[in-house]
Amino acid sequence: WPGLPNILAGPGLDASPTSASAMSARTIIIDHGSGFLKAGLSGLNEPDMVFPSIVSYLPCRENPGPSSARRRLCLGINSDHPDTFSYPVQRGRVLNWEAVEKIWTVVMKKYRREHEDAPVIVTESPLREPADRQKTLEIMFELLKVPSVLLADQLEMSLYASGLLTGVVVDSGHGLTRVQPFHLGRPVHAGGRTLEFGGQDLSAYLFKSLFKDECNEHDLLQMDTVGTVQRRQCFVPQDFDEAVGLYRRRRRGGSSHENNTYQLPDGTAVELTTMQRLAPEMFFSPQRFGLPGPGLPQAVCDAIDTCDASMQPTLVSNVMVCGGNTMCVGFTKRLFKELVADRFSSVQVSMSVGCNRNFSVWLGASVVAHLSTFGSQWMSRGEYEEHLLA
Repeated sequence: WPGLPNILAGPGLDASPTSASAMSARTIIIDHGSGFLKAGLSGLNEPDMVFPSIVSYLPCRENPGPSSARRRLCLGINSDHPDTFSYPVQRGRVLNWEAVEKIWTVVMKKYRREHEDAPVIVTESPLREPADRQKTLEIMFELLKVPSVLLADQLEMSLYASGLLTGVVVDSGHGLTRVQPFHLGRPVHAGGRTLEFGGQDLSAYLFKSLFKDECNEHDLLQMDTVGTVQRRQCFVPQDFDEAVGLYRRRRRGGSSHENNTYQLPDGTAVELTTMQRLAPEMFFSPQRFGLPGPGLPQAVCDAIDTCDASMQPTLVSNVMVCGGNTMCVGFTKRLFKELVADRFSSVQVSMSVGCNRNFSVWLGASVVAHLSTFGSQWMSRGEYEEHLLA
């Protein structure tokens, strides 16, 4: 689940990967999300390179001031300068291409030691702009000199990871929560829903509620505390009102559940509040946390309602859940419960919830890397150069 980051130091052509020789070779896959980057070679069971999508601008002798000009760009969080880190991709949009270029260069350097001429798949957010696609191709072909590139839609890749062609992809990650129906491999565009909240909002809530006026999202001890609470203590209740009532009765009775106690890095023991432990409820009832609605179950229902009535039973029976937030205890069970209770009690609801669903986008791209049906969507370096001259 995309909580707070761990601290890191520091169309078909002869050249396309659809040829017989290239099909037998490995493809480098880069799935660059708002919170984490996942990379690896096609054919693996999961990406072997996973790290927070974070960069730091470190002071240098020539420029010790606050400007980023001529400062050293490093990956991850530098413990000596924790206030300098930032996320180059936010809410599915690239805000810092210099940082993205640095991250991709590091990834490619690792894999090209043994796979120098490997083709590359780069996944894209559905919020991409034409200029973003052009910049991605520019980096891959002009800077990194890759032989061919496939730009792959993240939600479509998640669909392929499930082995489905028709269904609803429900993805909740660090910056965004998205719902997209597909029919025979094609997105039903009218049904797409994007909710502008994700794991970073859950983290922000815990920061403010745990540390109040002393909240500092660049404080490493606070980051560690929030990340640990988010991973180990938070869960999605199956009935929010019932869960709140249970905690209140325990407090009135003078009892405290041991799971509510958390020890801060300085050794101080604190008892987590009801809302802190139930914070992932924000994905189901965002208004309780001051976030814009609708909640995820309603977004899924709305997405399906926009599709043709004849398709809806098939969509409901193929709900594909993925993304780091869905790994939270109780998340998928609650979503299933609400879909059945709210709208689809007379229809067979079926959800795909793979154990590696936090890597679904990457896994789907790994499948697509060896599908000849995607041959026309690859671009070779020769094609790119011809396009520039046209």
